[in-house]
Amino acid sequence: MDWLRPAAAALVALAIALPAGAQKDRGYEPQVGQAGKDVIWVPTPDEVVDRMLRMAQVTADDYVVDLGAGDGKIAIAAAKTFGARALGIEYNPEMARHAQRNAERAGVADRARIVQGDIFASDFSQATVVTLYLLPALNLKLRPQLLAMRPGTRVVSHAFSMDDWEPDEISSLDGRRIYFWRVPARVAGAWTLELAGAGAARPLEMTLEQRYQKIEGTVGLGSVLGGLRAPRLSGFHIAFAYVDEHGVRRDFRGRVSGSRMEGAFRADNGTEGRWTASKK
Repeated sequence: MDWLRPAAAALVALAIALPAGAQKDRGYEPQVGQAGKDVIWVPTPDEVVDRMLRMAQVTADDYVVDLGAGDGKIAIAAAKTFGARALGIEYNPEMARHAQRNAERAGVADRARIVQGDIFASDFSQATVVTLYLLPALNLKLRPQLLAMRPGTRVVSHAFSMDDWEPDEISSLDGRRIYFWRVPARVAGAWTLELAGAGAARPLEMTLEQRYQKIEGTVGLGSVLGGLRAPRLSGFHIAFAYVDEHGVRRDFRGRVSGSRMEGAFRADNGTEGRWTASKK
């Protein structure tokens, strides 16, 4: 029909005007099971995405980085449902462009970006939350980089753990497992512990041993080396207790900031005060 010819000509002209990559991307649709750099693509179910982000307690103050972003659904949900800023890193350039278009269609392109990149060569150290759905060997390869992040950074993995770095929480949903960790502060070593406001003027020597977020230790009490009771480390939050040479238990809670710790303590005889510790 003659009336179709102008429209067809316009479409041909538009196709010629579009960059070749854009023409190709316009018709790109990922296929479940398609090969990637290190994994095949299998999308995370929406309900699992929601649970992952709720386990991490994502808020509008967070910067979420999804490693191996696929179609972008985790970064998009972080922005759309929780108001967070989000970045997805995806190795496949076609998939990355497809995911960014998904973010645009979802109306969150101002807060969620999906970029092409290699997760092992990318700097995501500013993230407050890291999400991943990879394979056990890839999790282990990433583990040193994750443990070097700021204490308190939240890490959530769909399906696969971090070997002997035990999770702080495991959720199950329709037969799928989701693992959660907080990056722990580094506290292993010798510390000088000082108490204020409790009549204990002399500093105490405290030694901490650490395996990921699991800690134990001792404190010097005159001629006695007392063990720490109920020591706990969660991100940069630390808690421990000891029974002093008079049989009084003192409970400590505080924050770790590099080579310094500080917080408040309370003793079971009613005394309380502030404490600090400096790494030797």
